[in-house]
Amino acid sequence: MFDETQNKIINATMSLVMDKGYTLTTTKDIAKQAKVNECTIFRKFGSKKEIIASAMTLPEWNPCLSKEDFQSTGNLFEDLCSFSEVYMQKVTPKMVKISIGLRSPDLYEVTKGGIMEVPDTFKKVLVEYFTKMRELGKLQTDDIESLAVAFLSMNFGFVFFKASFGDGLTSLQPKEYVENSVRAFVNGIGK
Repeated sequence: MFDETQNKIINATMSLVMDKGYTLTTTKDIAKQAKVNECTIFRKFGSKKEIIASAMTLPEWNPCLSKEDFQSTGNLFEDLCSFSEVYMQKVTPKMVKISIGLRSPDLYEVTKGGIMEVPDTFKKVLVEYFTKMRELGKLQTDDIESLAVAFLSMNFGFVFFKASFGDGLTSLQPKEYVENSVRAFVNGIGK
């Protein structure tokens, strides 16, 4: 899709945005990191915003979460552990840092759709799943929206903390966190 030079420019841009944010990342910085001439950036992309828009189409810079990523068995604990594992495999600390770096006011109109796509997809999967589980009599609540948002937040929060603090806030690793938090969640909602 992109040639070697374009990929170097995209990767340099996104790495810088992760470290410095969009506003503080200059085309001079990008050129230096990508080892290209600054005019090459404009010839290949036209603007810094176009580089970002291009990057967001690539799996390396976009988690590309889809409904098909989530399979269910009907077992609340197993399914929600699986959902969390899929989410954390795709929504890595790197992706969270990129998401934060892309929230600059002068860029947000270009990026908000891509940023919102992941939580929106996960929430829709969860709403559909919890609706099915309610119909099967496996939930003790009818408030599906709150369950979906709580579960989404529980997963996003852990990835956000790891992205922000590494092991500084908690030494829990994803597998241990998923099993413990999902067990507590299921104990609170299941019948």
